[in-house]
Amino acid sequence: MSRAALQQEMIQALAWYADHGVRDIWLDEAQDHTKLIETVPSLVSQISQSQPVEVAAPAFLGKSDAYEEAVKLAAGAGTLEELQSVLAEFDGIALKKTATNMVFCDGNPKAPVMLVGEAPGADEDRQGKPFVGASGQLLDKILACIGLDRCEEDPSKSIYISNILNWRPPGNRTPSPAEVELSLPFIERHIQLVQPKILILCGGVSAKALLNRSEGISRLRKTWHQYKPQTKELVAISTESIPAIATYHPSYLLRSPAQKKLVWADMLEIAQKMNNFT
Repeated sequence: MSRAALQQEMIQALAWYADHGVRDIWLDEAQDHTKLIETVPSLVSQISQSQPVEVAAPAFLGKSDAYEEAVKLAAGAGTLEELQSVLAEFDGIALKKTATNMVFCDGNPKAPVMLVGEAPGADEDRQGKPFVGASGQLLDKILACIGLDRCEEDPSKSIYISNILNWRPPGNRTPSPAEVELSLPFIERHIQLVQPKILILCGGVSAKALLNRSEGISRLRKTWHQYKPQTKELVAISTESIPAIATYHPSYLLRSPAQKKLVWADMLEIAQKMNNFT
């Protein structure tokens, strides 16, 4: 990986943290933040003037064997059952070795609305279903406000739920770009097989990955987007676009309850779009 590519990946990771309200880095020892602030400009200068650092290309990027296998398996799945099966057998993502259960989906696959979150947490890992912890309980209340229930048998009143990642990152850490890249063919095929009329992209990781955008969730949530698969092998199967809206993840709302009013506005947009399909 080139120095520029490595720096860009680091910048994207820092932007994600900033977008989610992270402002401080906690270390094991107390730090003098006044001195730290003074050293930042010089550090930036040193980085920009330093010689390129040769970094071995990570195995997950682009044309790696694992990525090619992920694309092949995803494109070859003709049903949700087949996709779940090949995903369970896929060993290209190291998270599988540390997780308790694979988290594939919940809700009604015939529902016109599909929600895609980021990654399973501890509760989801234990139960093997997405959004079952505290954030999931909040999500259920939010969806109920517009008449959607994952347990509803009537497709018009139900919702289908999945995640970008199907295994829990240790410590509930943010999914790495590598993990997102390897998972993308599977979730894109998942969406193709469900064929929803509306996509809800829950959280910055989901929105950025599926929309192929770099903006933060605060900017992405303000408008409707047209989702299309990015994996060329899946584009060959279908290029149909789906209306998609990005919204804050419920785990963020638990930390920042004042933002619930913005999610309510997003739900009203979804309800209005649903009315157009009835």
